[in-house]
Amino acid sequence: MDKIYSFRHYEETLYTFWEDNGYFTAKIDPSKKPFCIILPPPNANADLHLGHAMYVYEDVMIRYNKLMGNETLWLVGADHAGIETQFVYEKYLKKQGKSRFDFDRKTLFNNIWEFVMENRGNMENQLRKLGFALDWSKKKFTMDEDIVKTVYLTFKHLYDDGLVYRANRLVNYCTSCGTSFSDLEVVDKEVVGNLYYIQFPIQEGGSVTIATTRPETYLGDVAVMVNPKDKRYQKIIGKTVLLPLINREIPVIADEYVDPKFGTGAVKVTPAHDENDFQVAQKHGLWKDPVIDFNGHMQNTGLDDIDRVYVVKARKLIITKLEEYGFLEKITPHDMVLHTCYRCGTTLEPLPKEQWFINVKPLKKKAIQLVKKDEIRIHPKRFKKQLIAILENFIDWNVSRQIVWGIQIPAYRCEKTNDWFVSVEQPTSCQICGKCKFIQDKDTFDTWFSSAQWPYATLQSCKNPKSEIRNPKSDDKPTPFFDYFYPTSVMETGYDILRAWVSRMIMIGYFETKTVPFQHVFLHGMVRDKKGQKMSKSKGNVINPLDMIKQYGADAVRAALIFGTKEGGDVVLSEDKILAMRNFCNKIWNIGRFIEINQSQSSSHKSQVSIQKTSPKFQNIKNIEKLRKEFAGIEKKYHTHFKNFEFAKAFDLMYEFVWHRFADYYIEELKDSVQSGSIEACQEIFTVFRACLQMLHPYTPFVTEAVWKAFHDKTTSIMQSRFEHTNKTIRS
Repeated sequence: MDKIYSFRHYEETLYTFWEDNGYFTAKIDPSKKPFCIILPPPNANADLHLGHAMYVYEDVMIRYNKLMGNETLWLVGADHAGIETQFVYEKYLKKQGKSRFDFDRKTLFNNIWEFVMENRGNMENQLRKLGFALDWSKKKFTMDEDIVKTVYLTFKHLYDDGLVYRANRLVNYCTSCGTSFSDLEVVDKEVVGNLYYIQFPIQEGGSVTIATTRPETYLGDVAVMVNPKDKRYQKIIGKTVLLPLINREIPVIADEYVDPKFGTGAVKVTPAHDENDFQVAQKHGLWKDPVIDFNGHMQNTGLDDIDRVYVVKARKLIITKLEEYGFLEKITPHDMVLHTCYRCGTTLEPLPKEQWFINVKPLKKKAIQLVKKDEIRIHPKRFKKQLIAILENFIDWNVSRQIVWGIQIPAYRCEKTNDWFVSVEQPTSCQICGKCKFIQDKDTFDTWFSSAQWPYATLQSCKNPKSEIRNPKSDDKPTPFFDYFYPTSVMETGYDILRAWVSRMIMIGYFETKTVPFQHVFLHGMVRDKKGQKMSKSKGNVINPLDMIKQYGADAVRAALIFGTKEGGDVVLSEDKILAMRNFCNKIWNIGRFIEINQSQSSSHKSQVSIQKTSPKFQNIKNIEKLRKEFAGIEKKYHTHFKNFEFAKAFDLMYEFVWHRFADYYIEELKDSVQSGSIEACQEIFTVFRACLQMLHPYTPFVTEAVWKAFHDKTTSIMQSRFEHTNKTIRS
């Protein structure tokens, strides 16, 4: 072994060795227990960030189960990432002086496809640099033909069961991105805005002052609303007021929804531009077409100089007009929350639009039962209540997106009846009337809809050639990967997408397969800097995992993400911590080098060893027995931590033992015996160290593999070994 461990010399070579020799390739072996994790698919078009580096928890589980002798599958894939990828591509077009409007739908789609395929390899190579034991032979993409067919089938099954419906509802619409978003893709931004007090003339005389944060939408009002218990307004309920500047008549209605303490206690009702107003207007049978279009311009206002003006500019013009004609009473500062687009930051417009929705009521009912009964176990346990609450509060799911890049919804409209039908295959005739033309919905699926099907969609599409079957009793008949590996063993992901993804996978997965999509859910936290702050480019505290790998090695980055971390808690990461883990990797190497040197010396003096072995001077039986006893306890705790999904505790345990007990204490105590050729001391230290390499391998695969090869045939891998030394401990 070299004097110093150089990770640059080993990492790329070792990964290529693993991949070329099929150590990551899963095969169906009924004699073995299957263990399967589906990688949460990263964006095919984006570089990895520290959040993706947290996949290390999955690699830890996969490598541990390999060493346990289980048949493991870590299925890798990439996400087309809908609006995020189109957003990136549009920025690319903007630099070229172009926009999405310069292309027809088909051309734009094909251009984005080529753009993604050109960049997809970057992300995959970055996963390799982190040492992840992914089965590259089965990699999938959310827009693979077989995946798309599965997505279509799921939608058709939901539709046939009456769980998909089309409705004209208010949606969160980004006029910049040109698409609607579900409620979970909305970023709430606290700002200090204004409250505008506007006088509405009462037709019979007098006026009523309403308070609003959005004066430009008053032109789409259908009523003024007050609380029926508010004594100030009892006399005007049922009367008619005139909208300033255009004199359109609207009624004064009463509803307990109104908070008498807000503003003047009188509010306007604009159903086409406010979700709450939409609900109230439906209750009272009122409606008015929107006064803002999908490009963010005013329309149908009754004022020629306001129509076609962008909404922000229109607000200023309307305020000036109201003030000029004496309708503006005052403007006061007001704390408010703006709903903004999570991609571009544009303030979202609530706009009415026909969309496809999923009725989640029966889906979430079953999902809640599965979680409550622990048919899906949540780790750490504290997230169980949170997941149940998320499911209980889940509202009907809008799955329509008005973008090109995505899986087009397989819904078709009959031109004769305007009714819709759903077809998995491209239809050759209208399934409504059988005669007329039909038009496919131009909308694409919400990315979360396809990713909600990821566990079963990927496994259903896995191929199993006869050559991969190792069970002699199979008679060469392929056994589907789905039947062998599904339900998957663990879904590991960040707690921040418990609502966005995990809850949806449970609902959709059970609906389609009639079983749970995974047996366990393990949640990790966010990565923060050493001060506990969220990493962001604006703060200048972002750590690029690939830069750290170049400087300190993949093992150091992996170990730093886990060391000292509370399970499910946020990860505090700094360069100092990565450096400390680099030093630990060097310690592992140095222990191995010490043992190798002394093994070599011992074998060259066999005749002397036999004499020295019998001499009490070179015996330290007490320390050897103490080491055996302490290590047996360490082994037991290690495997218990894994059983309880306490992966950080298992690593911390090994870090403490290897460095401070094994190296600093036992090797020091037994050094003289080892260097003097004591076979018993040498063998015990090597036996314990060999087991430590196996136990550390899931966390630091490169250095442990490199050391392992120094003591074994270089054509073999530590992944071929089993926890042989610990079998008795595991069983006990």
